[in-house]
Amino acid sequence: MTRLVVIGNGMVGSRFVEEIVARDVDGRFDITVLGAEPYRPYNRVLLSEVVAGKVDMLGLELPQADERASVHLGTEVVAIDRAQRVVQTESSSTPYDLLVLATGAAARIPEVPGLDGDLPAGVHPLRTLDDAREIVAATANASRAVVVGGGVLGVEVTCGLVGRGLEVTLVHGGAGVMDRQLAPGAGLVAEASLARLGVRCWTRARTLGISTRNGRVASVAVQGCPPAGTASDTAAAADLEADLVVLAIGTAPACSVAAAAGLATGRGIRVGADLGTADPAIYAIGDCAEPPEGASGLIAQGWAQARQLATQLTGSESDPARQVRTRPSVAVRLGSVIAAREMRGAASAVPAVSGTDVVKLKAHGLDVVAMGVCGGSPPAPDHRVLRLDDAASGRHVEVVVAQGQLVGATCVGSPDLAADLVATYTRRTPVPGDPSMLFLRPVVPSPAVAAGPEQMPARATVCTCNSVSKGDIADSFHAGARSVAEVARATRATTGCGSCTARVCGLLDWLGANEKENADVTVG
Repeated sequence: MTRLVVIGNGMVGSRFVEEIVARDVDGRFDITVLGAEPYRPYNRVLLSEVVAGKVDMLGLELPQADERASVHLGTEVVAIDRAQRVVQTESSSTPYDLLVLATGAAARIPEVPGLDGDLPAGVHPLRTLDDAREIVAATANASRAVVVGGGVLGVEVTCGLVGRGLEVTLVHGGAGVMDRQLAPGAGLVAEASLARLGVRCWTRARTLGISTRNGRVASVAVQGCPPAGTASDTAAAADLEADLVVLAIGTAPACSVAAAAGLATGRGIRVGADLGTADPAIYAIGDCAEPPEGASGLIAQGWAQARQLATQLTGSESDPARQVRTRPSVAVRLGSVIAAREMRGAASAVPAVSGTDVVKLKAHGLDVVAMGVCGGSPPAPDHRVLRLDDAASGRHVEVVVAQGQLVGATCVGSPDLAADLVATYTRRTPVPGDPSMLFLRPVVPSPAVAAGPEQMPARATVCTCNSVSKGDIADSFHAGARSVAEVARATRATTGCGSCTARVCGLLDWLGANEKENADVTVG
């Protein structure tokens, strides 16, 4: 039996164990999981929703690794002995034949005065369940908050704190919020939407230091471009009063143990296309890994790596990933017929699309979705870029097309169109010969949305993150899954961004009512 040790019991580590068990039908692996946190796996993606008060902490729990795995919680690995193939913790050692590192990443703390030791009271990163608990507790006595970092997490936290009634200032070092995903035009629309929520945005800003009073945060010193409409120079400085500061400036891959063991590291643990390190017995996946294509920081990439590595190690595809089955809009389908004809016999290669780099902002009051080629990077020579800029209504849409496929898109303030573009992008659906047809969905009246679950076809996708259909959920219900947690264990629905939870609850209510009605008819 092969001794397989997994370091990390987070979203990627626990998913890898699930994937390996599903494929290891012969029981060839003896699996041990060492998790540093004292908690069962939980959905880290939804921590900003906890801050917003939209998700209960108890609702974050993910399905635990299969009973075949020996899981040790609160067990931090301190060293790897590659020569002896042994993992060392503070109190014990665990031998391995194969080692998978899924150690994740830690929140970055800026190197500024006031944060050079223990964080003062009122200053919190947001990376763990404990961080979320502390921020929620702090909001009870806070009135003014400063969020440092205007990426995806920073914007989500900002909107969440606004929803809790706090006065919020967002400080971002980039030219505009979410500048990795949003080009300048889209960023301005997003900032205008934040301003309507009462958020003051400082951009191109440097955090100069944190001041405290009686051991608690009192203000944040910044320099940069002040909020629009402020009568000030473009390079202004200010002391922003705050009784709560949230640090959301990114993460640092947790690879110190790997580096100490002599494994090559850069931004993360360097791995090849097979996710292996230079040591043939050691692999790395998730946020701690640095694959050849780069790390996106998105959970979808980590899940794809978990699936890939489990397939490699077992040589089995017994639990293949489901294919997205979302149906495109009428305009896209009609245009795709023409495009498909035009593409027949084309000699040029179809551009690669991963489908794991879709970013969906979870922020109440601001809708942003970005995928593939997006942000301010210049387009490639063969990229065709089309934009719909409607700042007055808070909407900006950009699509990037190459060789008959959608290779990138940005949607601000247009959630219906965003859903259609996500389906087109992830399914690699051929786009119309005239790509402007991609914009038709929000303009042309669309068919009425199904009134309830009974009108929803079985193939309709309910959970986009895990490609779970209505039929999959119905099958799990008839197999005995009667709660959201049980459906999650059976299908993985709700374990990604969580936006499908309400739909899953609705389906369960409908399935339960149908079952009762059928039982009553039978008895009658």
